[in-house]
Amino acid sequence: MQGDVGGTGGAGRRPPRLIFLTLTAERRLRRWIGRRGEDRGLSAPAAGVLLYLATRPGASTGEVAEAVDASPAGLSGLLSRLEKAGLITRAPDPADRRTIRVNLTADGKAALGVVQAALSELNGKITDGFSAEELAVVARWLQHVGRVLD
Repeated sequence: MQGDVGGTGGAGRRPPRLIFLTLTAERRLRRWIGRRGEDRGLSAPAAGVLLYLATRPGASTGEVAEAVDASPAGLSGLLSRLEKAGLITRAPDPADRRTIRVNLTADGKAALGVVQAALSELNGKITDGFSAEELAVVARWLQHVGRVLD
């Protein structure tokens, strides 16, 4: 039954198409975030990098890649764009010159404020109308998906 995209899985109905719904939601979230940051050249992955560096200044490129679930090649291009935009700096670690450390610049911190405001608005939009208990179930399910697929 095509109309039951997000069905409840009741008697005679197929269960919700959770994979389809999750992927569709993820694409729409990325587009929404990208539209909010386009004036600063911030995509959803770029926003993720800024958010990570805000709490972990001086993180290695490997740590950043793991945090934003990016390949080393994909992250390298993203970091180059962020550096060219003046939002981050990259420098060799003095103790191990093979390790590159990444930090936010003053402009990166300003862009972070824009990202945080947009995400606050987004969280309000996507949680509106749901109880704390319902949101806890959604969060538990998403964490479960992450665990079983690692």
